[in-house]
Amino acid sequence: MHKGSCLCGKVKYEYRGEIDEVSMCHCKQCQKAQGSAFVAVAPIRSADFSITRGAEYLKEYRATAGKVRVFCAECGSPLYSARDDLPEAKRLRLGTLDMPITPSKRYHAWVSSKAEWFELADELPKFPEFAL
Repeated sequence: MHKGSCLCGKVKYEYRGEIDEVSMCHCKQCQKAQGSAFVAVAPIRSADFSITRGAEYLKEYRATAGKVRVFCAECGSPLYSARDDLPEAKRLRLGTLDMPITPSKRYHAWVSSKAEWFELADELPKFPEFAL
């Protein structure tokens, strides 16, 4: 079981599945949403994810049609995103985990949009857009 929370601790969640894939997304929307060069996310099954405290603090934002970004309205921590056409999946923001993970699959996506001031200095796979 994986547990996580927002910065202020008002929202807490549990994920009862495995986290074995991590994508570092460098698209411009993720840069803006995170305030950083990229976001680290993992695909998770919606059925195995639950908010255990603070659901009333969740706020949603749609930068594009068909995709919602969910965050804590109190502290602003981004928690996950979800697509309307894939209700069975979410993309968990890994910085909100309260415990370590050791994923076997890690890669960079949307490196064609990466911040010009950030250098990709690792040997992970790099995809110009979506990872395949």
